[in-house]
Amino acid sequence: MGIGYGTADEELEKQIGCVKYTLFCFNIVAWMISTALFALSVWLRAEPGFNDWLRILEAQSFYIGVYILIGISIIMMAVTFLGCLSALMENTLALFVFIGTQVFGFVAIVAGSAILLQYSTMNSSLQPLLNVSLRRFVSTSEYTYSNAVLTMIQENIGCCGASGPWDYLDLHQPLPSSCRDTVSGNAFFNGCVDELTWFFEGKSSWIVALAMTLGLLNVICGVMSFVLAQAVKKEEEQASNYRR
Repeated sequence: MGIGYGTADEELEKQIGCVKYTLFCFNIVAWMISTALFALSVWLRAEPGFNDWLRILEAQSFYIGVYILIGISIIMMAVTFLGCLSALMENTLALFVFIGTQVFGFVAIVAGSAILLQYSTMNSSLQPLLNVSLRRFVSTSEYTYSNAVLTMIQENIGCCGASGPWDYLDLHQPLPSSCRDTVSGNAFFNGCVDELTWFFEGKSSWIVALAMTLGLLNVICGVMSFVLAQAVKKEEEQASNYRR
């Protein structure tokens, strides 16, 4: 019986070591992804030209999801150190606290990503905001400011009006030169609402991809921490029974 118990005890210790160091490595990867998510989110928020466009178009709701992801990336960068320490120390209390942070992180990441997508994809809440702003600029295109804004957007994005060239034609206004391809001279068929949405979607896609990868790591680290905590408790119980 003594030999059997010793073998089982050694096997459990090997399993704990395997889970512990695997969890440590996953936390290092999570820290790197959190850092990348923070850097990319801050870059998007601080990019001058992009920020100016959102301000002019009154579509700064786009940044709500970005702010959430910046905040959660900072928290996750700090929490990964707790995960590493709790795993190496085999402290069950610290492991359960770490599991709680992983659950919170996963929920916050999903919420932030969902909100960001809600204001940066086709058929989302972003498009009505862009539609209102662009139609207002088209209807007042005779004014210098509105004309300058439309010229900037239409030339850079390659679009015309809010939904297409007919926005100008319906108002009995001539198509501006910024609505036409400089090579062919043909009017751009796509409206600026769709083109801007695709532009914003491209900007946010990498952030959402990183965020969801981090969310997946939260789940993996949470499950592994729970397994490690249960294994450590079992080891403590065996040690207690052996002492008796």
